Amino acid sequence: QVQLVESGGGLVQPGGSLRLSCAVSGSILSPNVMGWYRQAPGDERELVALITGGGRRTIATSVKGRFTISRNNANNTAYLQMNSLKPEDTAVYYCNANRQDVYDYWGQGTQVTVSS
Repeated sequence: QVQLVESGGGLVQPGGSLRLSCAVSGSILSPNVMGWYRQAPGDERELVALITGGGRRTIATSVKGRFTISRNNANNTAYLQMNSLKPEDTAVYYCNANRQDVYDYWGQGTQVTVSS
């Protein structure tokens, strides 16, 4: 059974940093794309960042220059380094692993709260 195991969320003050990790548990073909999405209360889930196996990145405008996505292809792990965090970054962050026409897996979500 495949699972995406997320970690690294928590409470941080404005201007602080957090690093989220997403590890694929189970045997799967390597994802074409791994990504992070977030959902704040009352809002729809939105894209934060994507990274392909070749390292091509897509970053949401709202976090560009503050967040960085990376991945380790050897063990299908993705990371989201979040710097200069703002209260509006508060949300549940979800990891996604996708291989086109084969699978689309989601993590259980990790809470990030930015507050003083």
